[in-house]
Amino acid sequence: MKKIIYTILPCIMVFFTSCEDEFIDLTPPSSITDDVYYTEADHFLTGSNRFYPYLMGWDDQPIFSDHGSDLVGYEEGSDMQEYARGEIIAPVDDDYYTDTYEYLRDINLLLERAEDYDGEESIVEYVAATKMHRAWQYFFLVQRFGGVPLITHSLDVDSEELYGPRNSRYEVVAQILADLDDAIAGLPYEANIGSEDKGKFSKEAAMAFKAEVLLHEATWMKYVGTTTDGDGISNGAGSAGYDASNITPYLEEVVSLTKSVMNSSSFELWNYNDVLDDLSSNFLFNLEDSGSNPAGLDKSTNKEFILYGKYDFTYRQAGTLVSHVYEGRLKPSRKMIDLFLCTDGLPIDQSTEFKGYTNTPDEFENRDFRMRAYFTYHQTLGEIPQNGDVLLNGGTNYGYFNSKFMSWNWGTTDAYRATKTESYDIPLIRLAEVYLMYAEALYELNGSLTDTEMDESINLIKARAGLPPISNAFLAEHNMDIQTEIRRERAIELYAEGASRFADLKRWGIAEDELGKAVYGAVIEGTIYEDNDALYSPESYNYTPETTVVGNGESRECLVIQPASIRNFSRSNYLFPLPTSQINLNNNLLQNPGY
Repeated sequence: MKKIIYTILPCIMVFFTSCEDEFIDLTPPSSITDDVYYTEADHFLTGSNRFYPYLMGWDDQPIFSDHGSDLVGYEEGSDMQEYARGEIIAPVDDDYYTDTYEYLRDINLLLERAEDYDGEESIVEYVAATKMHRAWQYFFLVQRFGGVPLITHSLDVDSEELYGPRNSRYEVVAQILADLDDAIAGLPYEANIGSEDKGKFSKEAAMAFKAEVLLHEATWMKYVGTTTDGDGISNGAGSAGYDASNITPYLEEVVSLTKSVMNSSSFELWNYNDVLDDLSSNFLFNLEDSGSNPAGLDKSTNKEFILYGKYDFTYRQAGTLVSHVYEGRLKPSRKMIDLFLCTDGLPIDQSTEFKGYTNTPDEFENRDFRMRAYFTYHQTLGEIPQNGDVLLNGGTNYGYFNSKFMSWNWGTTDAYRATKTESYDIPLIRLAEVYLMYAEALYELNGSLTDTEMDESINLIKARAGLPPISNAFLAEHNMDIQTEIRRERAIELYAEGASRFADLKRWGIAEDELGKAVYGAVIEGTIYEDNDALYSPESYNYTPETTVVGNGESRECLVIQPASIRNFSRSNYLFPLPTSQINLNNNLLQNPGY
């Protein structure tokens, strides 16, 4: 672990205006050390603010964002695509491991100093925020690696813990939940956070995050169990603390926590379909100032984001080509396109409103609003899709575009195309996800939802998407089931937000099945592309088209993005391998099974 070096900068990253001159002038910068830094309340305020950039940012988000999953139709041989194919091998180094522990040392140091603080001004909120930061970092490690060394205090170069074994995932999760309880107790409600501090953790954000952790771990225990536990799995050490009896109380607490957030008057779905041509699900994700959408809406209108990374044009720009990355790497697969329901609320294999695949625009008609919001360009409202039929001429073009997380103005000028100034906030948990967690936890507890429970959760999301509400009678009449609809909604609503798809497939215990299938693109057979050299160049693709069952239930020949023969994701891939450099440094640190 490297020793922390404190840098005092005037409100850098802060996007919060809480830095004060008297803090900066406390001591000469050259004499700032661990021993004198955390002695006044302002130190803890500024220290806890420093941790917000440790959350996922735009520089990390495009790397995850469902890239390589079964929902994305794009091929480039990236790390995440190799992971989805089961081709990943143990690396020498992994920044997501080493950097996270560096963050944790910073965090632990503040918490240690807080124990000795005897000042008059309260630091409860700053300690609570720091506890949530620690929970966030450890949950990231658990999702990626499973059990990891659990360190709750700062270490030095000769600390014994540097050479200790991993804790089990259950021991780490217990610490995460304890930290989140402290965070919930000490953080302010969203309504009490001033406009200058928006983006800081609220009590509701901690509740929503705890619900996410509990749901993830409850379903992991239910569907995956101990099959992936490492670090001494042969003698059971990797499963220390496992208790299947926690599943029910975890799910019950998810229901309670999400209900509390849902009942908060501080949050609401961002629905401006009436002034955005039913494209709320596009413009929500590129919201900057009033010039970022044709309705002149700015970030002050967004009450949907509960936990998010805060950006703006002055203090924290994205610093990366967000629109360019998302346009290129998140084109949807055949599976993703076929998931969207028709406006009568039925899947396309049941609906009379489905217009077929003959021309590219046909399948966008009479569908869930999110299909057009995500996968067509919107420089001109109502454009479906740009230029009509898509030219299939090889490369990474498999029939569809992406515009989620793409600026409304992107591509309009060469200058803007090259900009790194995009500054829309990055959602980490938003109200729509809270509704879905609530619905899923109820289903996992009871095997069903009442009509009232559907109306207060999943149907609110469907309404924004232009879909009718579902009920138990509707589902029964059309031979549909609520589990499928909840999972459909998660796939669609949370598309490209973090690594939600990978996390879902793994915690449901179905990743090896879903990621082991071929990934397809546009339908060729029976469409405008068949025998049309002007629109389709078959020789420009790596794989020969294959016949598969498409969304309307018919067998059609489709473009092949990745054949099933190269997709070999297995249960051992549910966790990433630990970096071998760390294992070489510590003989007690054992590798995950399968690597």
